[in-house]
Amino acid sequence: MQVILLEKVVNLGNLGDIVKVKDGYARNFLIPSSKARRATETAKKEFEAKRLELEKAAAAKLAEAQALGEKLSGKTIKLTQKAGVDGRLFGSVTNFDIAEELTRQGFAVAKAQVRMPAGPIKTVSDTSVAVALHTDVVVDINVSVYGETA
Repeated sequence: MQVILLEKVVNLGNLGDIVKVKDGYARNFLIPSSKARRATETAKKEFEAKRLELEKAAAAKLAEAQALGEKLSGKTIKLTQKAGVDGRLFGSVTNFDIAEELTRQGFAVAKAQVRMPAGPIKTVSDTSVAVALHTDVVVDINVSVYGETA
């Protein structure tokens, strides 16, 4: 299925690109999340009419993400979890815990924006975690996990 991208999509294309994707990806993800639209002739004409305002909205989102990224870059958050004497946590620190703490501190960050390539943190340690605020804005924050004995 051919779709017109209404915003930049990672590994697919930029705003206004007409790309061919699998039907299920378009029907189940791109179209419902308003990231794309079917590439019919009328849709192409409507898109060209709205292109300028869509580009303005995309630039505003990028500027907002960059401003938040400057505030967030290099920030250290501290989390306390129950841990054993050897420094291993009972449970783990996940992207949900990190996003919740950032939201508590006043940064609007969703769980899906926190990237943990090594998986959840399972030990008392200091770890660097990436936060993807926008497809072009990825900042690193430090997460310090402290143990609390039971």
